[in-house]
Amino acid sequence: MDVSFLSVLLPMLFRGLKLTLLIAIVGIAIGTVIGSLCGYALQGRNKITKAVANTYIWIIRATPLMVQALYGYYVIPKLIGVDLDSTVVGIMVIALNSGAFISEIVKGALLSVDPGQKEASLSLGMSNAQVMLHVIIPPAFKIALPALFNQFIISVKDTALLSIIAVNEITHMGQNYAALSFKTIGTYTTIAAFYLVLLSILIVVQKKVEKKMR
Repeated sequence: MDVSFLSVLLPMLFRGLKLTLLIAIVGIAIGTVIGSLCGYALQGRNKITKAVANTYIWIIRATPLMVQALYGYYVIPKLIGVDLDSTVVGIMVIALNSGAFISEIVKGALLSVDPGQKEASLSLGMSNAQVMLHVIIPPAFKIALPALFNQFIISVKDTALLSIIAVNEITHMGQNYAALSFKTIGTYTTIAAFYLVLLSILIVVQKKVEKKMR
């Protein structure tokens, strides 16, 4: 098979990789903030914040990411009267989508910490904020870290769906090349191999981090 096309395709994929990682990293960072707030609300006693968090999680988890991307790119700008760049929409979609799943991770991590530690800390005169910051969050973070890393890997894969709104990530760059060159077999095989290598590297890093945390 003639592989000369790789000299053109691979640089395009590496340009798409930069945007893929940007969207995934920024999106998961914002999603972690959203998920942490919602996760805290879910295990709290405030009914209003818990209802808001549950509604948000229900909407996000009950709709496909591709539909969310289309809605964010075509509908939201018309509603607010402001044009949004496809990359900005992509980050927003990844952030909101990952945030809904991270909220459950955070909730489970917070609830898994021995409540006796909180009671003992309060009995020593620590405030609720001090207990949360110094007693609850550190072990909860260690518990949640593997799942958070796994969510990051999922978000990297999810960026491929953003090609539907013309975000120039890996998949969209490959689609552009295939449309111009008509080398569909070679192009999409290369894209699949590219993702396989990228995600394999992330999985190896995840395992090393988990081993170190243990």
